[in-house]
Amino acid sequence: MKRSSGVLMHVSSLWGDHCCGSFGKSALQWVDFLAKSGFTYWQVLPFCMPDEFNSPYKSFSTFSVNPYFVDIDILVEDGLLTPEEACMHPQTSPYRCEFDGLFPKRYALLSLAADRFAKKEGNLKLIDDFFKKFPHTDSFCRFMALKEANGGAQWTEWTQESFDASCYTVWRFIQYTAITQWLRIKSYAEAKGIKIIGDIPMYVALDSSDVWASPKMFKLDKSNRPDGIAGVPPDYFSADGQVWGNPLYSWKEMKKDGYAWWRARMEFMLTLFDGVRIDHFRALESYFSIPYGDENARRGKWIKGPGLGFIKALKETCGDSLIIAEDLGDINDEVRRLVKDSGYPGMRVLQFGFLSDDNSSEHLPHNYCANCVAYTGTHDNNTLLGYVWELDQNGKRRITEYFDHPSEDWDNCYGRIITAMLASHADTVIFPVQDLLRFGADTRMNTPGSSKGNWSYRITFDQLSLLDSADLLNKNKRYARI
Repeated sequence: MKRSSGVLMHVSSLWGDHCCGSFGKSALQWVDFLAKSGFTYWQVLPFCMPDEFNSPYKSFSTFSVNPYFVDIDILVEDGLLTPEEACMHPQTSPYRCEFDGLFPKRYALLSLAADRFAKKEGNLKLIDDFFKKFPHTDSFCRFMALKEANGGAQWTEWTQESFDASCYTVWRFIQYTAITQWLRIKSYAEAKGIKIIGDIPMYVALDSSDVWASPKMFKLDKSNRPDGIAGVPPDYFSADGQVWGNPLYSWKEMKKDGYAWWRARMEFMLTLFDGVRIDHFRALESYFSIPYGDENARRGKWIKGPGLGFIKALKETCGDSLIIAEDLGDINDEVRRLVKDSGYPGMRVLQFGFLSDDNSSEHLPHNYCANCVAYTGTHDNNTLLGYVWELDQNGKRRITEYFDHPSEDWDNCYGRIITAMLASHADTVIFPVQDLLRFGADTRMNTPGSSKGNWSYRITFDQLSLLDSADLLNKNKRYARI
């Protein structure tokens, strides 16, 4: 890694007129802003289809792309929708993704486009050829068609073995369109010198095409119920820990074919992105298993993971691509050793540096090593401004003293924080867009442990215009991040 910087913002947060950010004009404008400001990276959250709570970390398939990201205006330009149809469900606010009721409305709209696409000569063959390169995504499309045929039930409860061909065709069109639209954005970013970092959740959902198609790769009993579920013990975010509910991998079974499923997963991700952050990387050293059915993580236990052998298999697939090891949370010396042996950069989060009065914290800028990616906060953190304002007076005092700005003139102190991050030894520094904008807690992306009110933050183009690209460019030059 060379010295560089970037911005964390999910595609859903992009501005636009259709209730959710998409792979359209705003994505190109965002890339232009990054290039003009001297940034190297655009980091996003997982692209997979979100769950019923709109979380991209628990999906119907890790090989899918969120249907909401299909740009409606491009479909109008391509003659697959009329302008009137595109405006059938106008958004009421530009500041939030309007998820309530969005899926049936969006699915109906995409179905119209899919039907018109299929009637054009050669298009069905085009899609057939496309899915030869993406067999796991094609499996997801079959899964979604079967799910509809079974009334939306979890796959373990399915009784119908056939599906409506038209539903399958719609899902294929959605995935084909989403992926091809995104690859145009990625190509544009590459031409502008911008690299894109994706995000891989460690686990997949039980009700997913991944588990449905390969149940032997997961720890399930004879009834296909999980033999233990994923989560984490009590930590900074939750006193009861977190129960994620995902099935655990059968690492012994996966090892038999050289981790082929994971290799395919990484190949898919590196088709979409230039690099990838592996969420909850510490599970590769040891993972937390919670008894199935438990409502909290108190009875969970640590079990040894696949370790360095698995990482060596990943390296055979990923080559020199940037892989970020998310090594946050309950970390021990064994996890630190695995991250070091992998050679992958770990993560540092400024907010975690002030959890105690100990200046030896690895999350404080003066302690950053070169081989790390440093953040003011992640998608799971409060915004930096929201975090500061929720601190008690002692906490506020410690931050202002650390950044050598004793008064509570937060505007100037904020500038010193950004400067300290850029001047640090960390090879890569990533800022959530909310922190660049100095926005408060009302723009937080996610609150772990809460199932409502998350993932909906959006930026407007006018808000983006508040950022001084020339100043950001100068700072990136000053600290050799270009």
